[in-house]
Amino acid sequence: QVQLVESGGGLVQPGGSLRLSCAASGNIFNINAMGWYRQAPGKQRELVAIVLSGGSTNYLGSVKDRFTISRDNAKNTVYLQMNSLKPEDTAVYYCLANIRSFKGWDNKDYWGQGTQVTVSS
Repeated sequence: QVQLVESGGGLVQPGGSLRLSCAASGNIFNINAMGWYRQAPGKQRELVAIVLSGGSTNYLGSVKDRFTISRDNAKNTVYLQMNSLKPEDTAVYYCLANIRSFKGWDNKDYWGQGTQVTVSS
């Protein structure tokens, strides 16, 4: 089995910063992509940032100059450093990892439990 555990969410004022972490554990042979999605009330879930095993990254346009995704392959952990936070960033943030298990046929997507990020004055 595979488990993704998120941490780092919370309440912050506009302009503040938060750092999210997501650690994968369990039956893991290889992790391809790791990334972050978010979902605000009444809205669809959207991709925020993603990093591939080789280090390539991609960002949602509205966060590109403010957020930084990074990855520690040895720890199976992905981070999201969020700076200059805005009220529009308020959402539940979900970690995603595309993982190949030992004796697995194909890679599969696994999700973290979600962590609340609230940006408010």
